[in-house]
Amino acid sequence: MNELHGAGVALVTPFNSDESVDFEALGQLIDLQINEGMDYLVSLGTTGEVATLTNDERKRIWDFTVKRVNGRLPLVAGIGGNNTAEIVEQIKNFDPTGFCAILSVSPYYNKPTQEGIYQHYKAVASASPLPVILYNVPGRTGSNITAQTTLRLANDFSNIVAIKEASGNFAQFSEILRDKPAEFLLISGDDPVTLPMMSLGAAGIISVIGNALPKKVATLAKLCAEGNYAEARSIHNELLNITDLCFIEGNPAGVKYILQELGIGKDQLRLPLVPVSEKIQAAIKEELKKLN
Repeated sequence: MNELHGAGVALVTPFNSDESVDFEALGQLIDLQINEGMDYLVSLGTTGEVATLTNDERKRIWDFTVKRVNGRLPLVAGIGGNNTAEIVEQIKNFDPTGFCAILSVSPYYNKPTQEGIYQHYKAVASASPLPVILYNVPGRTGSNITAQTTLRLANDFSNIVAIKEASGNFAQFSEILRDKPAEFLLISGDDPVTLPMMSLGAAGIISVIGNALPKKVATLAKLCAEGNYAEARSIHNELLNITDLCFIEGNPAGVKYILQELGIGKDQLRLPLVPVSEKIQAAIKEELKKLN
């Protein structure tokens, strides 16, 4: 899966003021990512507010994204949730044309056991026509995919090819990297730890801040892949404050505000998410001035 090396971005879903999908802004966002050097795109990951979208909206966004990208970059589709049967059905009804993999978040809220997580991903892998990327984000899902479960899945299913790891647990990262199959990839799922994770051997990042600052994120990943950590550290340090501000009042509210400042869409979200406060807006503006 060479397509999954380097910098990927979990695309936001722009909305108009009436909360309909803003396809014009989505097209601008896709073109920005391609022109600024991103290596691949993730359509309708959790950052895309997929939980608030209808089945018809998801299909229209995927169709639009495939046409807009037009083969210029690899595409990953986000299909995940906490109802295994429903996710399997979504995968069976999904048109994989134009996509190279499926990113599937670990079941949230239910807090399944490790055996439950294993059986969930077994069902996903068995149904998927594409390679599968696991997504571990225990701060949001309420449960952790342990290193042992990740390795069990990686060894048992040849089409489970990577994990997007956002647990923040470096002992867990190290165990996965030490014991994984040779071709299985560890991908950072948290912007601030991209550099240290890649220094250990991670393949890259699926970024949020890359929506607004794709060139910096793509360059950071490239420098890390080259082993040029001195220059990478400079970008890493530049991005720390702006990334923190983007998440402090919920994702993707912060990054949508930056995009609005850049002239791409509005900072419109669907409830229960709301735009960032005026205080955070002012702080983001100040940080953008420093970056520019």
